[in-house]
Amino acid sequence: MKKKVLGRGLEALIPEAKSVDAPLTEIDIDRIVRNPNQPRLKLTEARLEELASSIRQNGILQPILIRPFEDGYQLVAGERRLSAAQRAGLLKIPAIVRNVPDNLLLELALIENIQREPLNPIEEAQAYQKLMETASATQEQVAERLGKDRSTIANSVRLLKLPPLIKLFVADGKLSPGHARALLASNATPSEMAQTAAFIIEKDWSVRETERWAKHHPKAPTLPIIQDPNEAAAADRLRLILGAKVDIHAKTKNKGEIRIYYYSQDELIRLYTILATKAIPTEPSHAIQEGKRGG
Repeated sequence: MKKKVLGRGLEALIPEAKSVDAPLTEIDIDRIVRNPNQPRLKLTEARLEELASSIRQNGILQPILIRPFEDGYQLVAGERRLSAAQRAGLLKIPAIVRNVPDNLLLELALIENIQREPLNPIEEAQAYQKLMETASATQEQVAERLGKDRSTIANSVRLLKLPPLIKLFVADGKLSPGHARALLASNATPSEMAQTAAFIIEKDWSVRETERWAKHHPKAPTLPIIQDPNEAAAADRLRLILGAKVDIHAKTKNKGEIRIYYYSQDELIRLYTILATKAIPTEPSHAIQEGKRGG
């Protein structure tokens, strides 16, 4: 049985929208209200300015889609075009007016956004989740309606379980969804996940390296409480640098110990390499200076 795919375009849901003879209307921009369920939460400043500049020069080539709403209209699809038109100083915008039912509003906005300007991974996950809630649909049903694999929807929605800071990293493109899912697979606390995410970004870890860390990470480790805030700050800094659990124990005012934990031979070798590289310079600075004078 062939899938009914709605991801091909708006015309798959509203056939009139693709018709050459579809009536266009110039609508006052201030009469159009936004869709509160718009999946795109963040508009890229540079791309928005680029589109506004194009609109100033060439006008709007593709009309937005709106529906009657209260005393005006509500946006169905065309969030970026509407925002760019406002930025370009337009008072009116070409639009197609359609009576779109509430149960298709989010689905149309989601499809239009994915096709025109991909949502960031967190926006996409939130849109799928909202669509499931609004339509009382399962992941499989949403996948069927959007022409995607169920695993794609499942992997996307799973990102919503991430701690807020890591969601921000993923939304900004600093961390890939693959890295984020590897972090979720570990038994790390949200705080440890955040520390590890910062280390991944700083050291440019691959997804495979992150998965290896997640596999060997101990189950729900409890970090020791360090009373001295300076020691706590130092331990946090070392955790970020080494990407490993670090404890600082002060035994007296001037004596104590630093413990670095590892959970596999590969991790031991990695930590040794970091420490050895930082502790032993490849060439003493005085030798470099002598070489410069002699050469």
